[in-house]
Amino acid sequence: MQLNLSDSTAYRAALNSCWAELMLEELVRQGVEHVCIAPGSRSTPLTLAAAKQPKLTIHTHFDERGLGFLALGLAKASQSPVAVIVTSGTAVANLLPAVAESGLTKEKLVLLTSDRPAELLECGANQAIRQHGIFSHHVTAFYDLPTPTLDITPNWLLGVVDEMMHQQALRGGAVHFNCHYPEPLYGDAVDFSAYLTPIKQWQQTDKPYCQHQQAVCTDVIINTVDWQRLCAKKGVIVAGKLLPTELAQVETLATQLGWPLLVDPQAGGSSELAGFDGWLQNESCSALLSQAEVLLQFGARIVSKRLLQFIGAHPWQGYWLIDPQQGRLDPHNHSGLRIQANVGQWSRAALSLGSASEQNGWASALLPAAKSYRGIVAPHCDSLSEVSLAASLAHWLLPNTELFLGNSMIVRLIDMFGQLPTTAVFTNRGASGIDGLIATAAGVQRARQTPIVMLLGDTSFLYDLNSLVLLKQTAQPMVVIVTNNDGGGIFDMLPVPEQQKDDFYRMPHGITFAHAAAMFELGYVCPATLADAKEAVMKAQQVHQTTLIEIQTPAGEAGNMLKTIFAEVKRASLL
Repeated sequence: MQLNLSDSTAYRAALNSCWAELMLEELVRQGVEHVCIAPGSRSTPLTLAAAKQPKLTIHTHFDERGLGFLALGLAKASQSPVAVIVTSGTAVANLLPAVAESGLTKEKLVLLTSDRPAELLECGANQAIRQHGIFSHHVTAFYDLPTPTLDITPNWLLGVVDEMMHQQALRGGAVHFNCHYPEPLYGDAVDFSAYLTPIKQWQQTDKPYCQHQQAVCTDVIINTVDWQRLCAKKGVIVAGKLLPTELAQVETLATQLGWPLLVDPQAGGSSELAGFDGWLQNESCSALLSQAEVLLQFGARIVSKRLLQFIGAHPWQGYWLIDPQQGRLDPHNHSGLRIQANVGQWSRAALSLGSASEQNGWASALLPAAKSYRGIVAPHCDSLSEVSLAASLAHWLLPNTELFLGNSMIVRLIDMFGQLPTTAVFTNRGASGIDGLIATAAGVQRARQTPIVMLLGDTSFLYDLNSLVLLKQTAQPMVVIVTNNDGGGIFDMLPVPEQQKDDFYRMPHGITFAHAAAMFELGYVCPATLADAKEAVMKAQQVHQTTLIEIQTPAGEAGNMLKTIFAEVKRASLL
């Protein structure tokens, strides 16, 4: 069909598609390999454009909130931008929780939201809400694209896409394109070759239209004098959220310096000082660690509340925080050195300086103390409980199995009692919400293509029940362990009003999950003993399907066990 009337409704559907195809092609050239799509009519131009892209892997979900977290997991595991396509209205609003998380932890999402044209906004039209700036400061960049028109050149559209992706490359996080599409949304193809003439050369290549180059020095430079001064003091190394394989470099540096290494679960492993959230409650242990003069912290967003309190209250003579992310990551606002760098590269550079601390081994007495702490915990782990699960799980993981840890109670129990093996560990510890955890884990596994054991609580499980549909078919074993203590067990550890605890905090639900597993055609096991749980977890890692393992425990049991254990720890002679 030949083009002659630029404003004719006969060409609107085709021009909508033309713009959408240009955008998807440019996003592919900018590194997008995955796109997550929810159903909708207004988003048809974007959906069909994605379907035409042979280089895109398409993921679908009927629930936009879960879809956003699926994309988050894909981006988290692949370290690449992931596109999200949704229709107009509340479909867009449902992406906000995942977008808020990505804004804090900087996973790269490319939000392609469809919208009504301007003349249908704020006039009572169906499925129309204010989408302009809907994600506020949670996104890195936002562009409200106009209704497709032949009066705007394709050069402009490609330039906008490239600039937005450049901003994302610099700062991480999500970028949001709001796309106004008028009806009709379906129609015949139109020959737009004349309109596309200015970008003919671009069409004949596979390069982005506008390539950005930033002059950045990738070499890590450490001030030798400052480093030697730091090494001369009693130091502590903390490993927070790290990428897979980075912990090994930090461990080597800690060994060279002879300083104690405290490893957060998000770092992907443990040290001999595991359980510090527990043994720090012992006065002699905390007093010894308080002799530290300097802190070297790799990665932020520490799980342990007690370690955070220690870091915040201690009068450090030197505090260095190394993390690749931009921005402020120290909630206590210390005076120190904030180094934006890749943790692995920086650690190797520090190792190359060959410095050993003059205070090598200054806190070595903490090693037997940590072992004694685990000896106190062991008698409480004879039967199946949330505590024994956290203490035992690491010994049940097969080689090459990775972990996804939920929020609230379970990640804290792993921090208190677990000794994780060296493996990739994924979390949503930016906003630390309980929403979207199942969907995020599904995205992680689709990107990593490895067996995954996921651990979360019952309220988190119920919150994201829809996303179990994403686990029906998996290429690798997926083990979902749900600790069911009939509500929000985390509140048993907090000083909430006792008389309103059940009504407004724990909110008991009285639900078990066998029927949920059956509804979504997942394997299901409800072990009665610790040995049964071990057998179920190890077996589930060897079958190429999703297995839901429900650990049922009495309400309040974990909280009572923690009070008992920590009372013993406080009285014990650990040093």
